[in-house]
Amino acid sequence: MAASALRGLVAALETHRGRDRAVRALCYGCQLAGGALAGPQASPSGLPGRLLAVSAELSACRTALRLFDDLAMLSYSCGYGLGPKDEDGLVRALSVLCNVANQLYYPCEHVAWAADAGIIRARAQKWWTLSMGLWALSLLLGILRTSSPQSQKEAKAQVKAEVVSILAQVADLSNAIHWLPPGFLWAGRFPPWLVGLLGTVSSLIGIYQASRGGNSEAA
Repeated sequence: MAASALRGLVAALETHRGRDRAVRALCYGCQLAGGALAGPQASPSGLPGRLLAVSAELSACRTALRLFDDLAMLSYSCGYGLGPKDEDGLVRALSVLCNVANQLYYPCEHVAWAADAGIIRARAQKWWTLSMGLWALSLLLGILRTSSPQSQKEAKAQVKAEVVSILAQVADLSNAIHWLPPGFLWAGRFPPWLVGLLGTVSSLIGIYQASRGGNSEAA
């Protein structure tokens, strides 16, 4: 049993998506722990500060790795096209809009990353805000998107998966709004531990969905 689990873990970590899920969970887990342990007088060199530093480095790692995700997203978008003809029209429309938002998200984030790194001259914050807005829009469209099962049996089988998926998307959407410019809803108001908690929840759900063979899309 242990050997089989180890082989499964190694196989997952050898794939890009599997490694990204693991890094994401560790990133948010460190932020949750660091934020929860940090006090008003916490030193950056203390354990909470070091955990938050690890979280920031892992987040930067994921941003750099997403430089190579454009083609994968384009392939998925082209494969879906306008959606299968037998699918509900509203679901197809929301899915297409979601794909467009995801496709635009990547180049916007790349420009923001390049501006931060000093590679190009641009207002990085503007591009970060735009990319975060597109991610939030994608998550919102994903929440609104509903399925139209062909039978009552299929409907019952999908309820649990849809509820779990919506929970992950709501958690990510909450964080996405937090990272938008202050003044919009609760933007900028979450403490680090809450950001870490929401991200950890969505990350663990993504790992669960992947282990169950579900289709987990995360920007």
